[in-house]
Amino acid sequence: MSVSARIAGRHLDLRIEAGPGEVLAVLGPNGAGKSSLLQVIAGLLVPDDGHVRLGERTLTDTAEGIALPPHRRGVSLLAQDPLLFPHLSVRDNVAFGPRSRGANTRTSREIAEYWLSAVDAKEFADRHPGGLSGGQSQRVALARALAVDPDLLLLDEPMSALDVDVAPAMRTLLRRVLRDEPGRAHPRCAVLVTHDIIDAITLADRLVVLEAGRIVESGPVAEVMAHPRNPFAARIAGLNLLRGTGVESALQTGPVAERGGLLTGAGEPQAPRTHPGDPAPALGTVLVDDLGVDGCVVGDFLPGARAAAVFAPAAVSVFRSRPGGSPRNVFTVDITEITDRGGIVRVRGDAPQAPGLCADLTPAAVAQLHLTTGIQVYFAVKATEVRVYAC
Repeated sequence: MSVSARIAGRHLDLRIEAGPGEVLAVLGPNGAGKSSLLQVIAGLLVPDDGHVRLGERTLTDTAEGIALPPHRRGVSLLAQDPLLFPHLSVRDNVAFGPRSRGANTRTSREIAEYWLSAVDAKEFADRHPGGLSGGQSQRVALARALAVDPDLLLLDEPMSALDVDVAPAMRTLLRRVLRDEPGRAHPRCAVLVTHDIIDAITLADRLVVLEAGRIVESGPVAEVMAHPRNPFAARIAGLNLLRGTGVESALQTGPVAERGGLLTGAGEPQAPRTHPGDPAPALGTVLVDDLGVDGCVVGDFLPGARAAAVFAPAAVSVFRSRPGGSPRNVFTVDITEITDRGGIVRVRGDAPQAPGLCADLTPAAVAQLHLTTGIQVYFAVKATEVRVYAC
């Protein structure tokens, strides 16, 4: 699949591609252009300039005046609302697509039975949508979307309206359907729009992050989540992100010896290594205004170029007075929010050069430190817990 779309009125200008059998997750804040992208692919919206190609077929090409209607695209859309026909049985809902494409009644019903079985909804075949739960309705909607054998499946927040105890089962079902389709000559491609990083992690191969109608992050899911370059991507990955200019680090790694599976030098634990004897990691600094953040270099890192520093909230220590001792990154923070995250307390605060920094602590640590909103504390993170890379 290849999509290029520019829509001036929606400030959309992007290009994406997905290979055969690939699941592409699209994330971004509200208004980023996710829905517009799906509408362009589905044929519900024609861009000012651009194209949509699926395999050897051209679905949209503004230069050539091509704009196939939705029902001729070989594309199915599964949205938040199942939108089942209330007057038809579940079986007839799923059979509707094949029947409208010319299949006879018997063939349409056989196709419906197959897909209802595939999504574990065969027992609902004789019911009407009014008698189904939200999770059951969404399974039927998935069967209906697949019954027309689309080459591309568009998934628009398919789990957002489901109860938290139903969503995991739906993810498992989607993964099975998307990954294990025996007998299909051409692997099915899918585009998944979601706000939930769990959807992307469990279902997608690659991840695209949109912001203001532009692509700001793109790559394999694990890579983008480990090394985000955009605040939204960092937020959904659960990481602190600081962006600035790369400079050479003044820290020295010093002699290195192995202790407890970690490299240690200059009194500080260093980055984990695979084999004893590996060299100490290179250190770099990201200059954020007048604040230098030291960390271990990952991939490309050029002094003078844009760079990012990333670290996990769990790596942050919190102090009531400024810590001394061995080298570390220290931020003066005003606490703005304290929230429970299922047994872990997240402390969020604003530093002059770094608003929205987070630290994850145990409830006991929060109580011992007497932390409350509005007070000033110090967040500290060791350089070996920070990753710095080109941004």
